[in-house]
Amino acid sequence: MLDEVAWSDMGDVVPALSADQVLTHVDVVTEKPMNVYIWDMDETLILLRSLLNGSYAGAFNGLKDHYECFQIGKRWESIILELCNEHFFFDEMIRYNEPYLNALSEFDDGRDLASFDFEADCFASFYGGVDKRRRVYRLRTIGEKYAKGLEKILDQDMLKVSTDLYDLTDKYTDGWLTSAHKLLEEALGKSPEVPAAANSPSIHCIVTAGALIPCLAKCLLCRLDDVVSSENVYSSLKVGKLQCFKWIKERFDNPNVRFCAIGDGREECPAAQAMKWPFIKIELPPDAPHRFPGLDMPTVQAYMDGKDG
Repeated sequence: MLDEVAWSDMGDVVPALSADQVLTHVDVVTEKPMNVYIWDMDETLILLRSLLNGSYAGAFNGLKDHYECFQIGKRWESIILELCNEHFFFDEMIRYNEPYLNALSEFDDGRDLASFDFEADCFASFYGGVDKRRRVYRLRTIGEKYAKGLEKILDQDMLKVSTDLYDLTDKYTDGWLTSAHKLLEEALGKSPEVPAAANSPSIHCIVTAGALIPCLAKCLLCRLDDVVSSENVYSSLKVGKLQCFKWIKERFDNPNVRFCAIGDGREECPAAQAMKWPFIKIELPPDAPHRFPGLDMPTVQAYMDGKDG
């Protein structure tokens, strides 16, 4: 449901990065290169579609309960939609999926939104005649809420619901969520097991095939907001993965920057090939070469160095 919305505003595609998205030069003056990791979201960093359709359980040949798989997926779908609708203006913004939060920044007048009444601003949620400034106010507010974290958004009861669901999912998937998060921490030098000095400077980007706002909600609910900043989350729903990859290359392009794409392969593999980037394919079966738990930094670095894949 979350990724099957019919987007009617197909002509409103952002042609290029906004000014504050472009980094003219990456300030990396070290012997080590900067690594930019481009992650798929669903069935890579988190699981959702495979829980809903049972393919995750099916990959275990009877060892995982199919009904529990489906029920966990439905609970995730419910809590993601609740966060999107209650706090991220999803019911208003559903037709106007932007490829990234700053896509309309040229229309932002910098107004202080602390006391802004979103319910009284006459925002039109139908196609045509939409005030882009009101849209950008909502996008900016979403980014600000994301930066504050889930604890500042949800009440204590909903926080417990989200925590319990995260723990249940992690247990059912043998640690998929926590192991994915740990790998992203290690890449950034945040893990106590891997000193920061041992790592090259790194940045994580997410390019989801679904809508932007649900992806940001998933990041928060799956505890990825401390390793992926909101401005590094992209939606390829309107523009395709290759266009998003090109934007990321434009932002971080520098002779001292290396890129690597990681995902389940349906769209990002050909996009990565077009960019001449290494690609790591994530798969569900427990004996798959690259999955969570399992994928580690030595393997990722081997791909980055051209020694694998």
